[in-house]
Amino acid sequence: MHYKNNNKTTTFTQGLRPLSRSIPKTLKKHLRKGGYNYSNIVDNWTNMVSKKISDSCYPITVKMGKNMKDGNLVLNVVHGKEMEVEYEKRQIIEKINSFFGYNCISHVTLKIAEDTVKSKSKFFPKIKNVSKIEEKMSKIKNNELKSSLNNFLKAFNERNK
Repeated sequence: MHYKNNNKTTTFTQGLRPLSRSIPKTLKKHLRKGGYNYSNIVDNWTNMVSKKISDSCYPITVKMGKNMKDGNLVLNVVHGKEMEVEYEKRQIIEKINSFFGYNCISHVTLKIAEDTVKSKSKFFPKIKNVSKIEEKMSKIKNNELKSSLNNFLKAFNERNK
């Protein structure tokens, strides 16, 4: 090993370095705050809690206390399911803590989801240029495929009237 002098920083050893020196500062900041806890909770949310609970709420943030213990989990709850999730708070805390193996979460805070997800229309937009489609379908040589596409086009047009 030999030492190299860098003008901007202090002297460092060339060769193997500890892993902590090669991690970017922004990532170190999130790791210290417990960002890996949040990512584990989000990734395994449906496995940790029941299907009923995971359908009615999802984690927004995890605010960790000192020494990565006694964190506060903030859940976004679907409007109308607040009482169900409120009664399940203790079970959610127990399941998350048993997943991590220590008292990671001590409080659960609920936020009501104000913006609902707008579902797209059940119907497709109307086809404007039917003649172009029919022209392309006339070039198809396979009769079975041609008749199937014709039936599909008729059903599609009837449904979108």
